[in-house]
Amino acid sequence: MSARLETLVNDLARGALVPYLGPGALTGAVDPVTAEAIPADSDSLILAMNDGKPMSKRLMWEFPRAAMNIELKRGRAAVHRFLDTTYGQRAWTRAPLHDWLMTLRPAYAIDINRDTQLQESYADVPHTLIRGIARTGGTDYRFRIHAYDGASYREVDQNAVDPGLPVLFKPMGSPRPDATYIASDADYVDYLTELMGGFGIPAFLKTSRMDRRYLFLGLSLRRDTERMVMSDIIYGAASPAGWALIPEPTDKERRYCEKKDIVIVEADIPELLAVAGRSDPMQALVPNHHEIGC
Repeated sequence: MSARLETLVNDLARGALVPYLGPGALTGAVDPVTAEAIPADSDSLILAMNDGKPMSKRLMWEFPRAAMNIELKRGRAAVHRFLDTTYGQRAWTRAPLHDWLMTLRPAYAIDINRDTQLQESYADVPHTLIRGIARTGGTDYRFRIHAYDGASYREVDQNAVDPGLPVLFKPMGSPRPDATYIASDADYVDYLTELMGGFGIPAFLKTSRMDRRYLFLGLSLRRDTERMVMSDIIYGAASPAGWALIPEPTDKERRYCEKKDIVIVEADIPELLAVAGRSDPMQALVPNHHEIGC
């Protein structure tokens, strides 16, 4: 297992794998005053949105369903205020995985969380930020693109993107430079419809993502919504499509990963980081001719 994780560390460091970050990527990020963990996964987001109280079993199944319930009762703005407060106004410590990724700064990273830690990892270098939008008039597309010059963001057209800059893709949105989120069932229906139709990803990214391989970190594949988003985002992947760190995979996850040509590694992020800490950073840049599964 250690040898396999070391191969993944090396391949990520040399750009052979694209990191795809799920809620578990934020493990270890806490409120510096209260030590409360940052809400990231579905359950913790629902509890935080509902003042710490569980919702009905049907609503607790998935955050988009619970967010839809809040939206119907109190309006879409109520959900966005919660996300703004959680990710845009509160202070959190850095997650260990993000600290490590900051040392690598991959040329392309996907993050389905709504926080700003990935963006903060590139705060002193120019980059391109792509975020999903939903239920928005005046455009055929379901994304916005901002160019970062090392100090500030400005919105740009997809044809004006500098191809030499790192690309941060946050399909579920973030509070900066301005707030945009995919959160409720209605948001996801609109976004996924356009994503499947080809309007949720910029043209340049559709081209550059072909034959890519991915490393899925902190991502549970038990819920349909996250699986549908992932499936469309990695369309055109190589074979195998990548590796997923899932410490205790369910039968449902095993079947899905087999269908999507994703190799499950029964380990978690702390084990990966432990191996990364032992790896020689210069050796990680040497091309690896013994890729797993190839």
